[in-house]
Order: sequence, then C-alpha cells, then structure tokens
Amino acid sequence: MGIITWIIIGLIAGAIAKAIHPGKDPGGFIVTIIIGIVGAVIGGWISSMLGYGTVDGFNIGSLFVAILGAVILLFIYRKVATRST
Repeated sequence: MGIITWIIIGLIAGAIAKAIHPGKDPGGFIVTIIIGIVGAVIGGWISSMLGYGTVDGFNIGSLFVAILGAVILLFIYRKVATRST
C-alpha cells in the first residue's frame, strides 16, 4: 500500500478514533490525526504479523484495522500524556 493511501486511511481513522474515544487530547487535533496515521501503520503491521491477512488497498478491512490501531494508540497516548502532566 502506498504511503499516500496510508495517510488518507490514517486521517480517516484518526477522525473516527476521536469520535469513538472523545475527550480532551493533550496535543490537539493535529496530534490526533498523526496518531491516526501511526495507528493505521501499526494496526496494519500487527494484523499482518498475527496472520489476519495483509492490509492492502483502501477497503473496509483496512479501514477497520486502522481505526482499531488508532483507538488503541490514542488511548495509550492519553494515559501517558496525562500521567506526565
């Protein structure tokens, strides 16, 4: 999957993750979008490593994995960032 596709899926996943896990983010909207992109990459990598198939192209499975990765990463980020402040 191309980097542009990952960025687009990450942007969508970040926005959906913010809707699923609302609240005040320590970094704001831009950090949430970056977390969405990173969550999409990490979610796809973990999904591939666990044998749930590869994340290829812009489809529902890829979007679901990206959203799941973004939600988990957003949760972890909030716990770490809140603890340090």
